[in-house]
Amino acid sequence: MIAPILIGLAYVALNSLVRVEHRRPLNAVMVAGAGAAYLSGGFGVWELLFTAAMTYAAFRGLHSWRWIGVAWLLHTAWDVLHHLYGEPILPFAAHSSLGCAICDPVIAVWCFAGGPSVKDAWRRWSPWARHTSQATETATGEPPRVR
Repeated sequence: MIAPILIGLAYVALNSLVRVEHRRPLNAVMVAGAGAAYLSGGFGVWELLFTAAMTYAAFRGLHSWRWIGVAWLLHTAWDVLHHLYGEPILPFAAHSSLGCAICDPVIAVWCFAGGPSVKDAWRRWSPWARHTSQATETATGEPPRVR
């Protein structure tokens, strides 16, 4: 199941097109929407409690990438439960919850890294780009201060 990983990477890449000051709030809204995806998914009142927990994590995510990552991991756990229970996120696609459970941690790892653009992630982690003098973006969209 490589497709869910590619979907997660495409999500990250598309987020590179969003200006840095809008990226975290947008992702908080996205994960809040993901939290409501299973509302009629078969777990009764637990679906409402899960949606409330996801809403709280998404709200905290407005100011914290870690909370957005936590929310994606919560959604991963819910995906696994739905896959095992036989109530997929897309009723017409039997393995959609499993795919989502594979995709979501890819997004969560990116969130725990601070939601960098692909270009900044490359500069930060690539051994070939470590010695460049180009500045990277910050959460405020300003270049980092030189000490």
